[in-house]
Amino acid sequence: MNAVNTQQPPHQDADSKRNLKLVFAGLMLSMLLASLSQMVLSTALPTVVGELNGVDHMVWVITAYILASTISMPIYGKLGDLLGRKNLLIAAITLFVAGSIAGGMAGTMTWLIAGRAVQGLGGGGLIILSQAVIADLVPARDRGKYMGIMGGTFAFSSVAGPLLGGWFTEDIGWRWTFWINIPLGALAMAATIFFLHLPQGTTKRPKLDYTGMALLSAATTSLVLVATWGGGTYAWTSAVILGLIAMMVASAIAFVHVEGRADEPIIPLHLFRDRNFNLTTIAGLFTGVAMFGAMSYLPTYLQMATGASATGAGLLMVPLMGSMLVVSVVSGIYVSRTGRYKWLPIAGSAALAVSMVLLSTMTVETPVWLICFYIGIMGTGLGATMQLLVLVVQNSFHITEVGTATAANNYFRQVGASLGSAVVGSVFATRLTRLLAERLPSGGDSAGGANSFTPDAVKNLPDAIRLPIVESYNDALAPIFLYIAPLAIAAMILLCFIHEKPLATTVERDIPADSLDEEQSLAEEEVPDEQLVDEQLVDEQLVVSASSR
Repeated sequence: MNAVNTQQPPHQDADSKRNLKLVFAGLMLSMLLASLSQMVLSTALPTVVGELNGVDHMVWVITAYILASTISMPIYGKLGDLLGRKNLLIAAITLFVAGSIAGGMAGTMTWLIAGRAVQGLGGGGLIILSQAVIADLVPARDRGKYMGIMGGTFAFSSVAGPLLGGWFTEDIGWRWTFWINIPLGALAMAATIFFLHLPQGTTKRPKLDYTGMALLSAATTSLVLVATWGGGTYAWTSAVILGLIAMMVASAIAFVHVEGRADEPIIPLHLFRDRNFNLTTIAGLFTGVAMFGAMSYLPTYLQMATGASATGAGLLMVPLMGSMLVVSVVSGIYVSRTGRYKWLPIAGSAALAVSMVLLSTMTVETPVWLICFYIGIMGTGLGATMQLLVLVVQNSFHITEVGTATAANNYFRQVGASLGSAVVGSVFATRLTRLLAERLPSGGDSAGGANSFTPDAVKNLPDAIRLPIVESYNDALAPIFLYIAPLAIAAMILLCFIHEKPLATTVERDIPADSLDEEQSLAEEEVPDEQLVDEQLVDEQLVVSASSR
């Protein structure tokens, strides 16, 4: 049986104070890799799929990454708790860079999508392990400001990604959206190897839950495939969709059965006994649908519907980054100083809902400055929500389970991101294809067809063809935002029921009982010695006093 020590081990405490800034910089690089990769292709995507003749497969460039990272998150979280996080973080960076090399060399859409999937397998670990390492080093009360900066990193990526993607696409080529990850990955790897010092895992020979991993992967993949293909590539009543639904349900049921009996389950069922975990997990899923459903395709919309260049579309996303960055950092500092956090994600979800409603009103005549204002409201909502939900979860569990709990929470949020990206992308692509077929004059989609439309090509088309294309992009995407708004409202209502537990002020760790017994024995031995010295001093004083008399 283990006893709880509310103090960090002396050697770790010293390492944390000495290296925390360097470690945190390395973690920010890891987060930057993962978050930048989710956004850097957004402005390059129209050109990429146009060159590779794959507009009808556009959704998979985004979805493949998110799906792979979603599946890998719980695995990284559990293995990090069992084996330690440093070597896993190194492995995640290696996988991510390997996927980037594959994507940079892609000559077909299939090759590109495969590279993105490998990137995702590494990216899932970068996000989860970075968040869990902060929990290893910083108490929950002080963690708010660090989590806020992490949220700011994602905010920075949400604009830096589209800007870099646009600049690469217009100047040195879209393949640099992948090559840029190699030097960044090298820096993150060096910081992890030389500066990150963490406790070892709880066991050297863990009983890994391979069956749970396989079932979770099958259920998640089936869910995303149904969301991506249903109603578009295949009819909802087709054998393929019905088969995937059956596989999803069977895998989910089997997963719950297996997790209840596994020695080291990937997602322990007892996590769901905690009210805060359940509420933040469901709210995070809804928020993920809204966030990625909107952010994944807004830059493409801005290029096509407003005529902005790839770089210009990235600049138009600056209000999102600015508001999200400021609100995320300020809210983190506020939480660290006051210990209060409940009202922030509630207000953030409300702002997100408002932004979705406003974005649904966009037309081709809407002023660009007004679109930027709507986007800024969305950034404000996300900045007050995303990282604080992770903090609430981490504060609900012991440090030995913080990786597993963080990963499980992020898993469901990423499921939402996968659904948001897949559903919005599928509906967007289906509506766009239909509207283009209806509105383009005969022969207007020649020279490669609608699949080969790029922003530059559309700009140079005569108005008789260009205007129907621009209007089709607007009418295909804008109404979808209104369908997303109720999810943000539901998240706001759920978060009202969170129990605002006091934030921990120490990092609690388990120490072996035999070690504790030894320390107690030494302490007990020292007490009699001190008492003996005191008694000898008293005796000497009595002798001296008697002699003087």
